[in-house]
Amino acid sequence: MTSEEFVAALDAENQARLRALEPDATLTPEVKGPLNVPNLLKVALRNEAEATLIAARWLVTSSDLKLMLSLARQAADEAKHYELVAARLTQLGFDADTFSPLAGGVGPLTTYLETLTADVERVAAGQFTREAIAIVKNRQFIEFCERVGDKETAALYRDVIEPDERHHHELGRRTLLRLATTPEAQAAAQRAARRTLELADELQKKALATAGIHHAPGC
Repeated sequence: MTSEEFVAALDAENQARLRALEPDATLTPEVKGPLNVPNLLKVALRNEAEATLIAARWLVTSSDLKLMLSLARQAADEAKHYELVAARLTQLGFDADTFSPLAGGVGPLTTYLETLTADVERVAAGQFTREAIAIVKNRQFIEFCERVGDKETAALYRDVIEPDERHHHELGRRTLLRLATTPEAQAAAQRAARRTLELADELQKKALATAGIHHAPGC
């Protein structure tokens, strides 16, 4: 099939899987203490740190100039998100400088992403699929913030962070259209996207089973 047909089919498959995700689940089980905005923002710090890390590592190992520039934009955005979330935590009374979100290492999803070496796999798993997951999780987090009356955090995600994540997803779409042009490349991209969604599903089930965590933002 053409790359246009493939990307449309992959997007439809991803969206179908995302609709099946439990609305009250999360991608990480590390919330400590009560389920509230500050504790969920600590999860966000880890997600943003990991997203920055993986984009930066892929950037320095890719030889595709357009993809390098795309990853540079994403790494900068994720780092910006980290600083914005840290600043919001400070406003809420928590000193983010005392918190080390990667002290225990990266999570299973980032560990998987680090194993990918082909550009088409990386784009399919990272920008195209992981960012699609982040959009869903951020929308749930925005709704949670609004329900508990935290309009400032909701606005931060709605007006700044989520538009960036949508842009990253679109960068992934455009790159896949350019790279997923052969049956071999399309198969590799599909495998990477499916594994990313499988890991997301496994992690959210673990989160609910072990800690009852929900509404945590993505990256």
